[in-house]
Amino acid sequence: MKQILIAGGAGFVGSNLAFLLKNKYPDWKIIALDNLKRRGSELNIAFLKLIGVEFLHGDIRNKEDLEFNEPIDFIIDAAAEPSILAGLEGTPDYLINTNLKGTIHLLSLAKKHNAGFIFISTSRIYPIKKLEALNFFETDWRFELKENQPFIGCSVKGIAETFPLSGARSFYGATKLASEFILQEYEEFYDLKAVINRCGVIAGPRQMGKVDQGVVVLWMARHFWKKELSYIGYNGSGKQVRDVMHIHDLFDLIDYEIIHFTEVAGKIYNVGGGHDVSFSLKELTDCCVEITGNKTPINKVLSNRIGDIPIYITDHSLVTEETGWFPRRNLHELLTNIYDWLKKDEKQLKNILAI
Repeated sequence: MKQILIAGGAGFVGSNLAFLLKNKYPDWKIIALDNLKRRGSELNIAFLKLIGVEFLHGDIRNKEDLEFNEPIDFIIDAAAEPSILAGLEGTPDYLINTNLKGTIHLLSLAKKHNAGFIFISTSRIYPIKKLEALNFFETDWRFELKENQPFIGCSVKGIAETFPLSGARSFYGATKLASEFILQEYEEFYDLKAVINRCGVIAGPRQMGKVDQGVVVLWMARHFWKKELSYIGYNGSGKQVRDVMHIHDLFDLIDYEIIHFTEVAGKIYNVGGGHDVSFSLKELTDCCVEITGNKTPINKVLSNRIGDIPIYITDHSLVTEETGWFPRRNLHELLTNIYDWLKKDEKQLKNILAI
């Protein structure tokens, strides 16, 4: 029997991990902690309680919300403000207080309970200008990386853990990287045991996709409800590329890390779909049309949006070599799962995703 606290437990990543862990290990106590700030996360409470996950309304920014008398074996930090655009207009206070200060509170809690710490970090810790400077070529459908690159840690496979870290990366990326640094201090001086997963795009059912975060669900939802979309930047070509990981593939890795924690503790992994599960917006559109049967108007915005990059592919060679994990679900399966979820919960989701 294990007791696991999942911060951000009513969000997309956290709720899916909580549900899948409880489903596989019914004797484990799974606690989902969330402040319910993101619209739609409240819909996951009943979904979690149905299978026996304990929901706790709390905020990692407040240490008082993290007082647990019962022992905790693992903490999974899936709580974050994940928008690249967050903080660029106005103030980054909420983002910093959640993504950095909140993580520090969770690290202190892990220290107190001698709990294993699994940190859901992001590929956005890599600097924007260095990613913009990568060598790529253009096909009819997408951008593709060239073999020869200006930096270490990059090849046709994508971005590896050794890619340079100097440069600006967005407030979101900066807070996650700062959290990684603080986590490593806890490892060194407090003997905290932790693993860092730098995830690329993650998608699947129960994600409340928006323009600035959750593009795969957003794209399917706009096709489902026949709402317009835009190819933003890169001359409106729709050729910018990302890899994507099904949330169930992420669960497979987290499950492995919990069971084999002593083997992965202290490691940093780039985790994502890799080249085999990557897409351009044009390819994403084509697949959404195929699954839904719906075409939707797509505007072309020629100018680039701040923080955008032409191509990002995860090189997951290290985690695959050391754990045997690799993404098993392809883009079509992922989009079909999202479509089935939208169809099943259409009435609940329409006012959130059909806008």
